[in-house]
Amino acid sequence: MSLLEFERVGKRYGRGPREQVVLSEISFELEAGELAAIWGRRGSGRSTLLRLAAGLEAPSTGVVRFAGHDLAGRGGEALGEGIGFCRPSLRGGEGDVVSEELLIGQLARGISSRTARKRTFAALERTGAQGCAASGTADLDTGEAVRVAIARALTLGPRLLAIDEPTKGVDPIERDEILSLLRSLADDGLAILTCIGETTAFAGADRALSLSEGELRGRLAPAELAPVIPLRARVGGE
Repeated sequence: MSLLEFERVGKRYGRGPREQVVLSEISFELEAGELAAIWGRRGSGRSTLLRLAAGLEAPSTGVVRFAGHDLAGRGGEALGEGIGFCRPSLRGGEGDVVSEELLIGQLARGISSRTARKRTFAALERTGAQGCAASGTADLDTGEAVRVAIARALTLGPRLLAIDEPTKGVDPIERDEILSLLRSLADDGLAILTCIGETTAFAGADRALSLSEGELRGRLAPAELAPVIPLRARVGGE
């Protein structure tokens, strides 16, 4: 049993003549310790797929399972209970401090202040964002915001991290460092699913997939579970 499983998953919005099919019959598996990157153009459904993986949305058809359980039946409760979801940037308010932002989410889940503080600084150090602890969330640059967003997810000890465009808007040096961070987290046993808008962000991934016209292409299961199915064509002509 894989940690994350998509079984013939479809997603559509609207009805009748206004119905829009975003994802169609997607079957996909991800194991602990794997880093899978999904490339797709804007509007391809890549962010929708990520939200389904995190249990933030339910599929229109098919089943998404995490650790063998149907995510649709958990009503979003898996988020923070085994699944971490990262947006491209930290969305704090004016004057909010990074360390306090990380603490709030833990305290809301009943974690003691002492434990939450310990987890906060450990997560910031793990992501290389320890220098941002006392910074205002509005003062972070793009790369720092990505690191802090990852740290916030790590405070709750996820088994799966779903992260949307982690290198968008960062310079090449910072991009490579963030990709190395994701690779090291996967090497520590965390399953990572990321959606990307540029093929340079494939670096370090165990599997590089592409999403187009609602279909996911590439090797859709770990090597030990299925034969290698090469991409139909190199994305971006590379």
